Amino acid sequence: MIAPGITILFEGGRRTFEPGDLLTAEYRIDSLVPIEIKALEASVMWYTAGKGDEDLAVHHFVRHTPDDSLLDFRRPQSLRTILPIGPLSYDGAIVKVRWCVRVRLFPLRGRESVSEELFQLGRVPQAVVRTPPPVVLEDA
Repeated sequence: MIAPGITILFEGGRRTFEPGDLLTAEYRIDSLVPIEIKALEASVMWYTAGKGDEDLAVHHFVRHTPDDSLLDFRRPQSLRTILPIGPLSYDGAIVKVRWCVRVRLFPLRGRESVSEELFQLGRVPQAVVRTPPPVVLEDA
């Protein structure tokens, strides 16, 4: 059985946000065959990547189940949240802070599907790695 796909689209194609902005995204399940769904989760979160321990935190979370009488899994769902003041996105040489919208689908049978779309929060300049000039040894 082919796992269903998940499409995530940001309103207006926007990928850069400032703290306090409204993030609006739409997500949908792409499947050629009807599937029975146990749950569908959507979150706005950040995580670190790089050296050392990895951290993550969820800013906004919603979980849908078939018991949600107003939910039609065949139609796109929307996600809206006001973004926090931080942490800001950062692309450092040692550590990176990444923000994303992540959607997880839990079918009644089979394995879960996950899709993630990155976005940038704030405008922190990219880290510049400077290498020191070479040391020249003089003959004695």
